[in-house]
Amino acid sequence: METVFLPRQLVNQILHQAQSSPETEVCGLIAAKNGRPRRAIAVANVASQPQRLFQMDPKGQIDALRRMREQGEELFGIYHSHPHAPAEPSDEDLKQAGYPDALYLIVSLNTKGVLEMRGFRLRDGKAEPVQLEI
Repeated sequence: METVFLPRQLVNQILHQAQSSPETEVCGLIAAKNGRPRRAIAVANVASQPQRLFQMDPKGQIDALRRMREQGEELFGIYHSHPHAPAEPSDEDLKQAGYPDALYLIVSLNTKGVLEMRGFRLRDGKAEPVQLEI
């Protein structure tokens, strides 16, 4: 199983965002420099049912990708939360996955007092789990 190292500050930023919006799925991009993840960029969720789906605001996503390029960064990952479901890709997540080289992080708020974060590579309609080290 592939192992991916994430800085604690980045993980804390994503978890905080998920906790700040416990009834809707939050989403965003993870920027990296020289292959090392550095920061999370929140992008508005414009899905019609944000409590169970996520769809990044197209303009927000394009702006975030442009800023990454301007700063010499690359797309490392995509994250979103599941307020009422496990930290596993849904069928919709698998269908919508458009970046096969990106790490997909899912945060579940569906746990008792503990947040769960899991990582995956989503390719060809399948989820390959990734070991996360913080």
